Amino acid sequence: MTKQNIGRRTLLSMIGATAAVAATGAAVIKPATASAAGAVTAKSGPTSVVYIEVNNNSMLNAGKYTLSNGGDKVFDVAVIFAANINYNTSTQKAYLYFNDQVTAVLNDAQNQIKPLQDKGIKVLLSILGNHQGAGFANFPSQAAAADFADQLANAVTTYGLDGIDFDDEYTEYGNNGTGQPNASSFYYLVTALRNKLGSGKLITLYDIGPSADRLSYAGNSIADTFDYSWNPYYGTWSDPRGPSSKSRRSPAAVQINSTSTTTAANFAQRTVNEGYGVYLTYDLGGGNSSSYISSFTQKLYGSSASYTP
Repeated sequence: MTKQNIGRRTLLSMIGATAAVAATGAAVIKPATASAAGAVTAKSGPTSVVYIEVNNNSMLNAGKYTLSNGGDKVFDVAVIFAANINYNTSTQKAYLYFNDQVTAVLNDAQNQIKPLQDKGIKVLLSILGNHQGAGFANFPSQAAAADFADQLANAVTTYGLDGIDFDDEYTEYGNNGTGQPNASSFYYLVTALRNKLGSGKLITLYDIGPSADRLSYAGNSIADTFDYSWNPYYGTWSDPRGPSSKSRRSPAAVQINSTSTTTAANFAQRTVNEGYGVYLTYDLGGGNSSSYISSFTQKLYGSSASYTP
């Protein structure tokens, strides 16, 4: 019926970034960790984000790493990569699609999502294009954008998720007779989703594609509607568009076990030195990667990482 979502891009050319303005009420959710008694306490240092390709790996891997000093979790946000925005040629509408692996994770939320949340890790669902022409930037009307926002909000509620991540790749705008990107679609979509989710859920921006180029419409900006944004090009440092505060952006982009440990450590130190509040990693697999992960946790938190199978 539809194609499976494909792996994320690795190192590409860097992109310039601008910091957008006009706060719209999004609430930043600070890093937290579950104590032995089950209470959630604050972890000092940047928010650590990890994407997991669930076609190949378990979301539970995000909960297997703690800081050797103090036992706090390493990762604060774990992103399910990825659901898709698909296109129904009969109804000419975009719809939210889960492949078999994503479906398995969501349907087993009690065992694959809640255990992370019990440790204080926020779990997001990334939404990705799927070569069918339906994207975040080409809804034909405000109502169509609101309809897709409804689908996203329903997924968050149904599966007990902590929010939505937007990744405008692989859309192939124009396929199946769909329109090209327009100025209003992403603004309408993100605004509607924030209204539906409220301030207690996360909305994040993977700074890539036509949607990320269109954060303002009719003199209004959605830049600060996002809780966090990050650089999409692994192995590079580039300040992303999105929230105006550096505490909510990650110029660092690291692919675990592929980006060199020297680069991962340098980016972590630079994150701290330059006052950024987020550190992005991608492609956490199975097995013990604590040696690699320690290369950046030492700089971010002053501690090596430990692994518990």
